[in-house]
Amino acid sequence: MSKVDLSWKRYVLPPIHNEGWRFVSIMFGATVLLSAISGVLALIGVVLTVYCYFFFRDPERVTPKGADLVVSPADGIVSSVQAAVPPPEMGLGDKPMTRVCVFMSVFNVHVNRSPVTGKVAVKHYRPGAFVNVSLDKESENNERMEMTVETDAGAKIGVVQVAGLVARRILNFKEEGDTVRTGERFGLIRFGSRLDVYLPENASLLVEEGQTAVAGETVLARLSEKQRKGDKK
Repeated sequence: MSKVDLSWKRYVLPPIHNEGWRFVSIMFGATVLLSAISGVLALIGVVLTVYCYFFFRDPERVTPKGADLVVSPADGIVSSVQAAVPPPEMGLGDKPMTRVCVFMSVFNVHVNRSPVTGKVAVKHYRPGAFVNVSLDKESENNERMEMTVETDAGAKIGVVQVAGLVARRILNFKEEGDTVRTGERFGLIRFGSRLDVYLPENASLLVEEGQTAVAGETVLARLSEKQRKGDKK
């Protein structure tokens, strides 16, 4: 395990995801050009460049140990905890499961992390619209990337990246058959979005609506004893 930087740099100048350098470079180049036209425009360019860096920041996280823990895949607010039928493509059945939704604003870290350790059993992309993801009914047809992770004990956890009102690209770096570890980076959504986690039956919920979640650190739920010991029924 790599040592986490606990200095001021972790908070003031955190590292950014590789996907962000292209945008930072574009904004920096535009700022240089604008500086030849107007000081005000150059200042706006500086602000946007700093924001791009801020948006793509990718700080280290300390993931709690425990094969029975399901951690948050995203930074943000737990906007909804309710029963919902998972998308049919995820292979999770047609019965309602507990779904925890984490809403990410444009100011949150947008790097997504795996909620559990296991194998990617399903990965499915669904194109769609771009409406406000905080409005559950209106966002049912939003663009999304669906992924099901199966633990060594056979428990299946669904993770859905949902594009938001201003999000225009969902990135998922894993493929079916890949192994992921709890807290490992697996994806990124650009500019405002939501992550949904579908929990298996009898998992003990440990968060409430309105709570702030931290990707890779906040524990959303604890799997049941049967799910930890490998009862696949």
